[in-house]
Amino acid sequence: MTATPIYLDYNGTTPVDPAVLEAMLPFLREHYGNASSATPLGRVARSAIEAARAEVAALIGARPGEIVFTGGGTEASNHAIRGFAAIAPAARRRIVTTTVEHPATEMPCRRLEREGFAVARIGVDGDGRLDLAAALAAIGEATALVTVIHAQNEIGTLQPVAELAAATRAAGAPIHVDASQSLGKVPVDVSAWGIDALTIAGHKLYAPKGIGALYLREGLSVPSVIDGAGQEGGRRPGTENVPFIVGLGRACRIATERLAQDARRLETLRERLWQGLSAAVPGLRRLGGAQTLPNTLNVLFPDAVGNDLLAATPAIAASTGSACHAGDSKPSAIVLALGIPAQEALGAVRLTLGRATTEAEIDAAVAALATAHRAGGRA
Repeated sequence: MTATPIYLDYNGTTPVDPAVLEAMLPFLREHYGNASSATPLGRVARSAIEAARAEVAALIGARPGEIVFTGGGTEASNHAIRGFAAIAPAARRRIVTTTVEHPATEMPCRRLEREGFAVARIGVDGDGRLDLAAALAAIGEATALVTVIHAQNEIGTLQPVAELAAATRAAGAPIHVDASQSLGKVPVDVSAWGIDALTIAGHKLYAPKGIGALYLREGLSVPSVIDGAGQEGGRRPGTENVPFIVGLGRACRIATERLAQDARRLETLRERLWQGLSAAVPGLRRLGGAQTLPNTLNVLFPDAVGNDLLAATPAIAASTGSACHAGDSKPSAIVLALGIPAQEALGAVRLTLGRATTEAEIDAAVAALATAHRAGGRA
């Protein structure tokens, strides 16, 4: 029997937490009612949805009525970006974003470019942090929307969203933040930040794949990207996925309860991983800078190709970047955006930790990667 590999791809996806699954099961079995119906089973489902909405809101400092359940993070980001663009005044035709966005933001921005919007993509420094002065200069009377990733999913860099939000408010424009990767790892507070919309992806948070949410500040209304009936206050039509909504709510409650302890533990393990690898691999380079997610370590292996290195270490399940680009032999666009030459960028490997990661796994991963690198990254 093949041994289970050491899983170091938690930024790609997380396993469903056992407590999340336990919360979901009754709504896959006996509580199967349609939450939009008036039957007794429907009322039970509706109550469960509203309880989950409150749990999601509590994690991000929002009101329950500001949470819209979606089919995932990509849908939530599209809803916000395309929705705000649709209601922008004619004089506002500029989208301000960055060069290190997830495709769920970049592709809607490209669509808007084709529709006549200008998109200002703010560059980043060598650590992946945006040029704040350039961003502030780009935000003005012509701005329709600012949309920015909070934590870059490949390198973990955190962006100064509160500062961006203050400038955006002063310009009279809305701001959307993609917190898919940061939620549950670092504090997220929509009220303190002063933002208008926020993307949540359940499968990054120990909830199932296929469920997400959009925070939309009270008083704002944007058109849906889906046509249909009136579910989710008319903002997201379609029969509600009650079991997965319940799962997301429970995942958010768990994250609220253990956020600080998880962050401390993961940061300690990440530093153990870095110290071990840097001692074993001369010339290893770390990406992302000091302000990063506590679980994320992206490193450049010298004279190596990350995909080949991982292929030579079947004992480890990791990636060279975003799971949305899996198998791509080209250098990561995110790593290139840091100003790293293409040949060096090919050596990038993203190692991301989670609740189940142990010290023994960290030490075994160090040994396996170092051995594969010394062998030239050949299986």
